[in-house]
Amino acid sequence: MDDKDQATSAVRERLDGRAAHSARTLREAWAALAGLAAVFLFEMLDNSILNVALPTIGRDLRVSTIALQWVTGAYAVVFGGLMLVFGAIADRFGRRRIMLTGLVLLGLSSLATAFVSTAEQLIAVRVAMGVAAAMTTPGSMALAFRLFEDDDLRVRAMTLISAVGLVGLAIGPTAGGFVLAFAPWRVLLLINVPIAVLAFIGIRAGIAGDDAGELHRDPVDIVGAALATATIVLALVAPTLFVEDGADSSAPWLASAATVAAALLFVCRERWARHPLLDLRLVAHPQVSGGLAFKAAAGLATAGLGYLVTLQLQLDWGWTPGQAALGMLPQVVVLIAGGSVIGPLVRRVGLDRAAWLSAAAVVVGLAVYTGLGWFGYAIVAIALVLVAAGMRVVGMVAGTNVLRGLPKDRTTIGAALVDTASEITSGAGIAVAGTILAALFTGAITTPNWSSHQTAEFHEAVTIAGLTLTVVAAALVSWGITRTRGQVSDRQTQ
Repeated sequence: MDDKDQATSAVRERLDGRAAHSARTLREAWAALAGLAAVFLFEMLDNSILNVALPTIGRDLRVSTIALQWVTGAYAVVFGGLMLVFGAIADRFGRRRIMLTGLVLLGLSSLATAFVSTAEQLIAVRVAMGVAAAMTTPGSMALAFRLFEDDDLRVRAMTLISAVGLVGLAIGPTAGGFVLAFAPWRVLLLINVPIAVLAFIGIRAGIAGDDAGELHRDPVDIVGAALATATIVLALVAPTLFVEDGADSSAPWLASAATVAAALLFVCRERWARHPLLDLRLVAHPQVSGGLAFKAAAGLATAGLGYLVTLQLQLDWGWTPGQAALGMLPQVVVLIAGGSVIGPLVRRVGLDRAAWLSAAAVVVGLAVYTGLGWFGYAIVAIALVLVAAGMRVVGMVAGTNVLRGLPKDRTTIGAALVDTASEITSGAGIAVAGTILAALFTGAITTPNWSSHQTAEFHEAVTIAGLTLTVVAAALVSWGITRTRGQVSDRQTQ
């Protein structure tokens, strides 16, 4: 046997061994799936359950409005800013190892809530929890992908994991309000301690140690990591400034300019670095870039629609917060129940077509709301259902496609890219809608009893904002389809 045959045999033995250790059913991987579902439950439950307690926290700690905003904002900025960095670190030092370390940090930082007595201490705890979330969230998708060799099982596993998290998102506000009726607000963050313990046990017992062959040992690009973090943090802060300060203020424009400058420096650094944090050639792969485009379109449209509908129901139609919550119920129901259609859809049309069809559904839903949303709640409900159904599917299949297009030693940073794209475009969707409303609506939008002129201004602003978001989301979906079309054709001819 010559050297070439020996090398081929070694590769085949390695692949056979990997397949032998891969789970053949979801039941075989129940411990790992329980742990990964607990991680996603924390991500979805945390902010939704905490938002209910913000007024109580403000009164208890006697904090200002700005400090109260940073209780949630500090977590979101740290979480979004560090995902890419920890994704790159996990691909070098071990996805399971980083995940378990993050869960320990999550448990300890959540436990520290019991001793919080000032707003500064609470913000520090939230920063630590944001770091823990950045260490665990990208790894949850990467480890779920690694559990199975079959794409259908991968999609079913990720669907199951996300379903648990979405249930947490749906019941979070109700559960938080119930807990606050008889317990102090700190209990809401202490809930994360048993979740972290469950996740740690499930992942420790159900997922094998990191395979050195699926990791790489390139040096960490410190400069690239700093530029990536700065770009993402600025990209998350700038939309908030547009909504809070308005387009007339210089702060949001300066933040936007700094975002662009940091992004350009990051791209230049990654093109020239010998060992880049993020290899841009991998991002250019059709499956990767197409999947990210679909995910970005869904994030942009979903966040923008949710923002506009909430304002319309409460400020224009005069619904109470409780009625508005019920008005959003179709979206919640579809997000939770829609997982049952993902598997059959993927088996029928394939991952690539399922990705662009679901992304297109999000755009159609936004277009329906933009053009017909003033004709009654039934139209709004249809738009919410279309967007929720599309988002439910695209979240799974687009993420899976991104990971399929990457080498095995780059899957965690790929998962981080998916999550980061969703975080940034969600912020951008709200910023676009908020900025257009601020520019076209005269007076304070929260003022009761609008004049007929203000009502007309609101309708015009919502229409323009919805149309703008629809066009941008449609452009992203079209570009994603163009990128992946060749991949679909290639598979059909094989």
